[in-house]
Amino acid sequence: MHNLSVNQNVFLLLGSNLGERLQILQSAAGLIEERVGAIQSSSSIYETAPWGVLDQPVFLNQILSVQTALMPEEVLRIILDIEHELGRIRYERWGARVIDIDMLYFNDLVLDSARLTLPHPRLHERMFTLIPLNEIAPGFVHPLLFKTTKELLAECADSGTVVKIS
Repeated sequence: MHNLSVNQNVFLLLGSNLGERLQILQSAAGLIEERVGAIQSSSSIYETAPWGVLDQPVFLNQILSVQTALMPEEVLRIILDIEHELGRIRYERWGARVIDIDMLYFNDLVLDSARLTLPHPRLHERMFTLIPLNEIAPGFVHPLLFKTTKELLAECADSGTVVKIS
């Protein structure tokens, strides 16, 4: 196992639009804390319109900032395992799912491998990502676009509905 310093900060986006959505997000957060690292901050939970495939139930989304000693590829493996454990089955891209966990940022690392692209390639196009991210990290600078979350949010053309529920 390759470890970096314990101070790696990873931003994860959680989403669910099937089943007991709130309970599923809470279960995912618990497993992330147990296996990836301590949750430093978490956004409110937002109810959001589907993106990509529109004919599906609305999502609950939340962003977690997690401190980890793991490498990005290990974090990816763990979050895919957690998705599987909680009942995720990949039917279609952007389709309905019990749980989705996306890695948005890993520190300010820029990575483009066969399995993982960091920062997440579409995070700046999605209100359901930027609104909760802006709540916990408005000044975080995107390492490729060189803009803060707050600036990306102000420029985002996505018109999807994002409503804070808790």
